[in-house]
Parts: sequence; structure tokens; C-alpha cells
Amino acid sequence: MPYPRPLATTPLAEHPTVPDGLTATVPRQLVHRASVAETFLTGAVSNATDQFTVFAEWPRAHQLHVSPDRSAYEPLLVTETVRQAGTLIAHTAYEVPLGHQFVLQELRITTHPEHLVMGAAPAEPVLHITVPEVTRRGGRPAGFRYEAEVRLGEERVATAHVAATWTSAAVYRRLRGGRTAATVSALPAPPGLPPAAVDRALPADVVLAPSGHPDRWQLRVDTGHAVFFDHPLDHAPGMLLLEAVRQAVRARTPTAPRTAASFHAVFHQYAELDLPLWIEAEARAGAHGTDLQVVGRQGESTVFECGVGTEGH
Repeated sequence: MPYPRPLATTPLAEHPTVPDGLTATVPRQLVHRASVAETFLTGAVSNATDQFTVFAEWPRAHQLHVSPDRSAYEPLLVTETVRQAGTLIAHTAYEVPLGHQFVLQELRITTHPEHLVMGAAPAEPVLHITVPEVTRRGGRPAGFRYEAEVRLGEERVATAHVAATWTSAAVYRRLRGGRTAATVSALPAPPGLPPAAVDRALPADVVLAPSGHPDRWQLRVDTGHAVFFDHPLDHAPGMLLLEAVRQAVRARTPTAPRTAASFHAVFHQYAELDLPLWIEAEARAGAHGTDLQVVGRQGESTVFECGVGTEGH
């Protein structure tokens, strides 16, 4: 498959604000989305070698990424925007072919919810991206680490560090041993927690099912969910796992609700759709109040682990 057209190199000084003409989203394929409604980026420029500015727009209404009362953007919207920025840059600046499979290895993000208040118009964040490390295989990029600073106007709303790799579709098929979206079926979703217990408006958006233990839940996987499964997948996506972390924080603090504001997630293996995945949380002393460590397990294997920084209401 041909390479996407590279980003034009444009000095940052020529674009102190959003450039004229960014009136539509980038092609959805460049951020691995099937729906234009789930594509949040509107453009990007290359400022210098391994340095980029990415532009986005956040909707004022969204099934998941806007608070139920539509007063604020969710920290996971920032996270998804950072993820999309990395994918866009990989395809356009590092010549990763469309059709390659991306593997998220590590994500560290700290958001500032006080700066995520909804305004009278859709927010237009600007992401400043630096790529300090590119891994090459056979002369071609095979992965990278990138840093992101997300700003709304003069406010810094988040900082992030992401590590990801990618591989061709053929290699991915071999790695997955024939497991595809067409051959793997998700387990039936068990009854979920009450939506209010995880700060969700709709039962369909609840991703945790009770296990009988207050700090342990089963992941509910609905492959028909329009956000988590925007397109068919052979495994549970990272954003679904992070939503499980977010909901675990709320479920664990029912009398004094807390919000997951920062995440440090390490992904060890694919979360399989046809095996139960258990989400476990435990408190740990953090530098800023009480933090949680959330772990996802399938059988004897740890799928992911995530340290969470929380803020009270």
C-alpha cells in the first residue's frame, strides 16, 4: 500500500495560531478511525526534524468524552487526541504505510481537569509533539516514543509520553496466529454496574461488571459499541482498557467520588475478546492524595497495569 503524503515542513513562527483553511478533520484512515465523528484532528505541520504541531477540535457533545451534564471534557478525550496525533505523525512524517498495525506499549498522561471546562464553542486544542526516539528495523521506522504538550489557548491542559510500535498486516497475522475480528467472538457481556456508580449516563457505556468483591470487576466487552469498536477488532482496544480504569476509580470511591486525572499505563499483551478479563484495583500512597494501581488480568497473565492519579470533586 502506498505511503501517505508527508507533512510539509513549515516553520512554527509562520503559524502562531491555527492555520487558515483547517475547516475539516484529517482523513480518518490516518488516525485509525472509521467514523469522521470520532476523528478529532484537523491538521498538522512539521516545525523541524522530529517536532510537530497538531491541531484538533473537540465536540461539545459526545457519547463518552464529554461529562454527562455537558459541562466539561473528559481526560480520556485528551488521551484519545494524543493517541490520534501519534498515529497521524507516524503515517505522514515517518512513512508508515496505511494498513500497518499499531501496538501501544506505554502511555503516561497528566491532565488538568480544571482547564477542561466546556466553552460556548467547540474547543480547539493545539498539541506540540516532539519525537526523541525512533526505532528502526531494516532501515525503516518500526516504532517511536513521543512527547506531547496539549494547550487550550494559554493554558496547558495536559502533558503526555507515549511509546508505540507498528508492524505490517502480514506480520501481525502471524503474531496473532489466525485470530481476526471475523474469527474471534467476544464473550457475552455480563450485567454491568449501575451507570451512576461509574459516572455514565447510559447502561451501554458501562464497561465493568461486579464480581462480588469491591475491588474487582469483569470487563464488559460490547463489540457493537460505536466508540470503543469504531471498526472491527480482534482484541479489546487500549482506550476501552483505560475507560475500565476510569470507571474502577469511580466505582471504588462511591461516597467521595474521585476523577482519574492522570494515567501511567503499560500494556504487556493483547486483551483477548473470548477470555474473561478481570480488573483489579488497590490503593497506594501517592504524592498528591490517594492514588490507585489498576491491573487487568486474563488467566495467569497480566494484560496491562496502570497507575492512576485522582482528584476529588
